[in-house]
Amino acid sequence: MKHRQKSVADNPRPPRWGLVAVLSAALAPVLAVGVWGLAGAPKPPPPPATTGAADAGVTPTPPATGPATMADPAGFAAWAASALFDWDTATMNRADVAARVMAAADPGGDGEADGLASDVDGYLPDQATWAALRRYATRQTLTIDHMAVPDGWAAATTQAQPGQLLPGTLAYTVTGTRHRQGTWNGQPETYQAPVAFTMFIACQPAFPTCHLLRLSMPGQPLN
Repeated sequence: MKHRQKSVADNPRPPRWGLVAVLSAALAPVLAVGVWGLAGAPKPPPPPATTGAADAGVTPTPPATGPATMADPAGFAAWAASALFDWDTATMNRADVAARVMAAADPGGDGEADGLASDVDGYLPDQATWAALRRYATRQTLTIDHMAVPDGWAAATTQAQPGQLLPGTLAYTVTGTRHRQGTWNGQPETYQAPVAFTMFIACQPAFPTCHLLRLSMPGQPLN
């Protein structure tokens, strides 16, 4: 029996490197996807003399199931931004936040999920910092001031080769304020910092609902 060689038409999904190639060619060095340390994030106060007990007994919050019903690009983008930035160390583990975001990743085996996992890892405090923040009951929320498809996305899609981007791929740039609240020596403490980043999503006709593909480095959005 002869085996027919697969053609491009047999696999309409673009290769794993498709989106990264577009970003690298059209947007670098403005956008660099990948791991980002916690540079510029607020440093927690030194831990108290007694440690360990505060880390016990935390019940992880299960990942949200909201994105399964989100087909509207703007609504999904707002959800994804909140899923990434809204967390409470008293009730959530670091892995819970990552899992909540990754629940909306590209479900295809040849998608961008591995790269997105690295992107998300760079947005979250590392494990040691998370444990320190938990000792002070730190919680974080995001206020979105502006969210829109950036003008630069048109140039990026124009430069993309056929098949490099999934149909329905969009970029959304988010600007806003990150708020952190906690307790230090029995007194409430707050911290605010500006936030700017770009997320890349794919919606219809590629998928029935929207999925998160990649994130820019924090503070380096596409304008």
